[in-house]
Amino acid sequence: MTRSQRIMARIIFWIYIAVVLFLCFGKFGNLHGVPRAIWGIPTDKVVHFLMFFPFPILAFLAYDVFTDNLWKSLLFCLATFLFGVLIAAGTEYGQSFLPYRSGDRHDLQADVLALSISAFIVLVIDILKQLVKPRKHA
Repeated sequence: MTRSQRIMARIIFWIYIAVVLFLCFGKFGNLHGVPRAIWGIPTDKVVHFLMFFPFPILAFLAYDVFTDNLWKSLLFCLATFLFGVLIAAGTEYGQSFLPYRSGDRHDLQADVLALSISAFIVLVIDILKQLVKPRKHA
């Protein structure tokens, strides 16, 4: 990835964070026509899952320069997962103080599930990336 691509990936990552915060703390009126459930899962839980699923992927694209061996990959994915959980927990806690929102542990569970799956996918891709890296000849 070139330097300009990495800068763009970082800009996109931080814009994504801002959008997530806006969606978590914004005041939205009744959304008429939105189904109460998708495949039997409450719509707001699906939205929470979809909102946090990109987090590890975008973090990886923005900051994967630091993952050049297995231990660094594991540490990066763990740190990314924990940072995502911190944001998710913080938004749910913050919502509990707003008169038009409420904190919900089930929303947090959907967020953590999305972060877990996505961080695992990132870890597998990063390890595969290291395994197929061309070797330098001496």
